[in-house]
Amino acid sequence: MTTVQVDLSTELLELAEMSGALPAQAAAKLIALELFREERVSLGKAAELAGMALKDFITLTAERAIPLHYTAADWQDDHQAALKLAQ
Repeated sequence: MTTVQVDLSTELLELAEMSGALPAQAAAKLIALELFREERVSLGKAAELAGMALKDFITLTAERAIPLHYTAADWQDDHQAALKLAQ
């Protein structure tokens, strides 16, 4: 994977409430969150890009009030799969 280096002000990370994280990690999380919010990447891919476990990324989306884009069709698919597993 190719990487890039970006200079960010401390104030920017503080305003994003990411001042506790390393700058590169904070930027990766914020970019991954935005890509997911815009529905440009899946939940799993966003977690991967952020360098986080899926459950931790889900928690981060909840903390940032970002919906998981779970549709009625998704529920139907999951419901059907659960019914098959229950047999």
